[in-house]
Amino acid sequence: MSEQHPHPPSTPRRRGRPARAAGTDAPATRDRILHAAREEFAERGYEKTSVRGIAKAAGVDSALVHHYFGTKEQMFEAAVEIAAAPALSAPDVVLAGPLDSAGERLTRFFFGVWENPATRAPLLAVVRSALTNEAAATVFRRLIVSQLLRRIAAEIELPDAQLRTELAAAQLVGAAVIRYVVKVEPLASADLERIIERVAPAVQAHLTGP
Repeated sequence: MSEQHPHPPSTPRRRGRPARAAGTDAPATRDRILHAAREEFAERGYEKTSVRGIAKAAGVDSALVHHYFGTKEQMFEAAVEIAAAPALSAPDVVLAGPLDSAGERLTRFFFGVWENPATRAPLLAVVRSALTNEAAATVFRRLIVSQLLRRIAAEIELPDAQLRTELAAAQLVGAAVIRYVVKVEPLASADLERIIERVAPAVQAHLTGP
């Protein structure tokens, strides 16, 4: 009678290294972590959010968060990029018609993103973190400057194009912070068309004025 050998024990996993995810599950796991990160940053802000807390909310090991995203700052940057994705198509809006009417198009597009509840929630999380933490502000600034302002500035063939686009962005972001984040009245509850009517000429002046 031949001797029965037990199945060899599985190779122990190295400490701190996540198990290899199945190819079909990896994207879903990454998306779940990213969703949890956005929720954590929104609820707790950048300073009080931890990689461990994100992992717990996503139902995974902390090592898996590091595996997909690296540091907390890199995790925040990924969350910012997803949250800001709708707004990052603003350069296409500017280029969709004559430059002398870009202010109205850009203003309408910008507030449209904020008015949509689906896009407003993640943007609120990002802006709140950027307003209260320098590391978060640096990530936000780097993304907006590299992917949004420089693209618009490249299409404005006027002196001080970069400054012009930054002033236009300041006009829009400032109004959004007061309306949606700080919620100062009467701006917080003012009719959107009335806001666009007031803000768009200022944005246009920044972009193409003397």
